[in-house]
Amino acid sequence: MPIYEYRCGTCGHDIEVIQKLSDDPLKDCPACKAPTLNKQMSAPGFRLAGGGWYETDFKTGQKKKSG
Repeated sequence: MPIYEYRCGTCGHDIEVIQKLSDDPLKDCPACKAPTLNKQMSAPGFRLAGGGWYETDFKTGQKKKSG
């Protein structure tokens, strides 16, 4: 499940919440109880880099590339 970041428009409180994709966005701030939570844009917690596991890890024999 993805982690979403929210910020309250009233008090500025920041929270991170694990939610399903199908869950409705949160509205009420847990700190001040105002219905002004806004979902924030954020970077993912991981980065895919390199030649790719699918190219190098699971091949055997002569098909395996040497990187």
